[in-house]
Amino acid sequence: MTENTASVVSASHLGLTFETNDGPVNALSDVSLDIAKGEFVSFIGPSGCGKTTFLRVIADLEKPTSGTITVNGMTPEQAREKRAYGYVFQAAALYPWRTIERNVALPLEIMGLPAEERRARVRQTLALVNLTGFEKKFPWQLSGGMQQRASIARALAFDADLLLMDEPFGALDEIVRDHLNEQLLELWARTNKTICFVTHSIPEAVYLSTKIVVMSPRPGRVTDVIESTLPKERPLDIRETPEFLAIAARVRDGLRAGHSYED
Repeated sequence: MTENTASVVSASHLGLTFETNDGPVNALSDVSLDIAKGEFVSFIGPSGCGKTTFLRVIADLEKPTSGTITVNGMTPEQAREKRAYGYVFQAAALYPWRTIERNVALPLEIMGLPAEERRARVRQTLALVNLTGFEKKFPWQLSGGMQQRASIARALAFDADLLLMDEPFGALDEIVRDHLNEQLLELWARTNKTICFVTHSIPEAVYLSTKIVVMSPRPGRVTDVIESTLPKERPLDIRETPEFLAIAARVRDGLRAGHSYED
């Protein structure tokens, strides 16, 4: 990263140990990483490797026990208080008794924005995720993919520069997932957000990202950081090109290298 490129997230020798009834659990160990403005960074690794934990540390939902981390030059707590990020969870987590527009408006209500500004932002963000016309529907009236798009709209509603996404498409079928991957890339290109994206899927990580962070089994360490050489415009069939397959092979090798196969 060049000196004149602002770091949105900067972690140095970050560690996190959970104290449990069965003893300490080392979730993250010596993680150092810089994420620049406008990057799309995917985190990939086996279950329990600390991918989601790292995202939660950025969001101030977990506190590190060693090392340092800043978000837009602030502590995660300060960034949370300033609403410097949006968070999209694995499940859409929409309130079933609220319409889609009222679900998207919820963080704006909490922020105390005037009603007219709330309506304008809701219209804008629903348009960004192609849900115009579904404002008055309830979550149960939408497909799983549409519910996740509504969840993304809610995270975008207060216009934070940083979007944290924890395996948002993991429960969806492959055809819907492919479509949402395409839409997410278009959304990223239009908004120039910085995106941190957790996934278990190698093709998804390679297709979406400008940078892929490969993590080891617990304690989570960064075993490789792969800068993508793919163009920003990425049709789905780019996944069949030699360049794409070469990056995917490096990710796979990094995942293998992080494992120990000893009995």
